[in-house]
Amino acid sequence: MADRSVAARSVSRSRAADWARGALLRGAVVALASFTAALYCLRTEVLHRVFTFHSHRNSGGMDETLQLVRNIVPPLTTEKHKGQDGRIAVIGGCSEYTGAPYFAAIASLKVGADLAHVFCTTDAAPIIKSYSPNLIVHPVLDKNTAVDEIVQWFPALHAMVIGPGLGRDEMVQQNTKDLIVECKYRGMPIVVDADGLWVITQEPSVIQGYTKAILTPNVVEFARLYTAVLDTPVDMENEPEALLKLSRALGNVTIVQKGHHDLISDGTTVLVCSLKGSGRRCGGQGDLLSGSLGLMAHWAFVAGKEKTDGINPTLVAAFGACALTRQCNNQAFQKHHRSMTTSDMIAEISTAFHKLFES
Repeated sequence: MADRSVAARSVSRSRAADWARGALLRGAVVALASFTAALYCLRTEVLHRVFTFHSHRNSGGMDETLQLVRNIVPPLTTEKHKGQDGRIAVIGGCSEYTGAPYFAAIASLKVGADLAHVFCTTDAAPIIKSYSPNLIVHPVLDKNTAVDEIVQWFPALHAMVIGPGLGRDEMVQQNTKDLIVECKYRGMPIVVDADGLWVITQEPSVIQGYTKAILTPNVVEFARLYTAVLDTPVDMENEPEALLKLSRALGNVTIVQKGHHDLISDGTTVLVCSLKGSGRRCGGQGDLLSGSLGLMAHWAFVAGKEKTDGINPTLVAAFGACALTRQCNNQAFQKHHRSMTTSDMIAEISTAFHKLFES
């Protein structure tokens, strides 16, 4: 009888232990389900913000955002003096690549900058000077004293476009990195493109958290930067989410992911610019975008969030530059078709700008 009592108590304790383990397991399952649901809601909220604009754009969103760009464009009046509407610098240009800095600088002038400087290597300067008398060209980028010499010009500059035709010379790359640090220290808006992005890829911390910076990678540059920053290959099946992740990882730096549609994000919002362009992809179009973006970034920061309806000025500037580049591409293609080059697109800036932002 005593043995049966002991056995009963043993069974009872075993069942109690089983029940306790089951309760713990059920609790863990419930907690995991709750966490998964919360994570799903968060992800859904992010994706909703991403795609609400895109789906709404066709029914007025595009026009609304273009209006925000129009708001930042300074009026032309007889009360201004030279330099007030924009003094832009381009850091780039080497013996192999002289066209890129020219396209970026001349685009900024054609969009409405008053002055455009190009800080390039010594051997590139005579060639770039020969392209246009409208550019101020400084043959300093490959000197040991380059940073000190360029910094002396900072009080005369509003924004800087870093990377067109930069090349990968070790000294030039180091000078470029030091100039980015100087721009951050002074709060100057910067646009980083082409081999300027290579500098960032090698040392992402140089741009970390600088919210007046705008990066403009193509698909290859984006994948390379994503891997360098997040230490994992990019999933191009969900481009908006990848863009958000990269921007956040860089401290909410604005990124323009160029492609079939241009995706623009500061880590909290994604804008989609899908204005019609063409199938022609000649070299130099990204330089037109970066040059016009440098100027528009200056305009946007001067205008402030009052003129951008509370939206980050970098997003509005980037959307404007993307729309303008696509419109120039479309107009030039209508005239030149397969023979279109970026020089043809530069010639379209005046009418494209007027159509988008002044009509």
